[in-house]
Amino acid sequence: MKKLVMVTGARRGLGLAICQHLAADGFKVLAVARANSPELQALCDGGDVVYEEFDLAHTDRMHAWVGGLTKKHGRIYGLINNAAIGSDGVLATMHEHDIAQSLLVNLQSPMVLTKYVSRSMLLGGAGRIVNISSIIASTGFSGLSVYAATKAGLIGFTKSLSRELGKAGITVNCVAPGYMDTEMTKSIAPDKLLSIKRRSPSGKLATVESVAASVSFLLGEGAAMMTGTTITVDAGSTA
Repeated sequence: MKKLVMVTGARRGLGLAICQHLAADGFKVLAVARANSPELQALCDGGDVVYEEFDLAHTDRMHAWVGGLTKKHGRIYGLINNAAIGSDGVLATMHEHDIAQSLLVNLQSPMVLTKYVSRSMLLGGAGRIVNISSIIASTGFSGLSVYAATKAGLIGFTKSLSRELGKAGITVNCVAPGYMDTEMTKSIAPDKLLSIKRRSPSGKLATVESVAASVSFLLGEGAAMMTGTTITVDAGSTA
């Protein structure tokens, strides 16, 4: 029987690439997003990916929702906390609502979701949790201070949670992607994007496929002894 993995933010970009990679590697994937997309639907038509609609901002509904998924699909072996919003703007002029939404979706939501999904893993005696952070958590970037704070929070969450769940056979790790060619980076000014590329030894941006491969690795047997750590996939820009 194929192991079941939940991926949040699966509609496009990195989340979609993770779903594609995991399905190719033999996992059954629960692709979670607020709305479907033609690309995700095409992937679901292949049989190993199932779309599940849910707005992760509704943390008060997560307990019942996760319980329903477990009854419907079985115990969840892996959780990829990928969904995030990147509110761009200088802190001094950012609306408080945008700050609150970033904290809710990027940090509180994955914590609450992990709380309930990890119960399924505890009952199964095994599991893998991968939190998608960012190199901005450690490097910083002008106009993304709130986003950086949420991504840094995920790293701290990962380290401590790995100690809570380690003896139960559950690993908890982070993947910190660099700048990738996704919708989120399209808002970056061309001159800044060129500067980012120049900092990379290869002169390129990281790809969603390379990040997805790292996520899949953390779910496999080869990563059984890796927990509480962060893998950076940034084409060497922070080297």
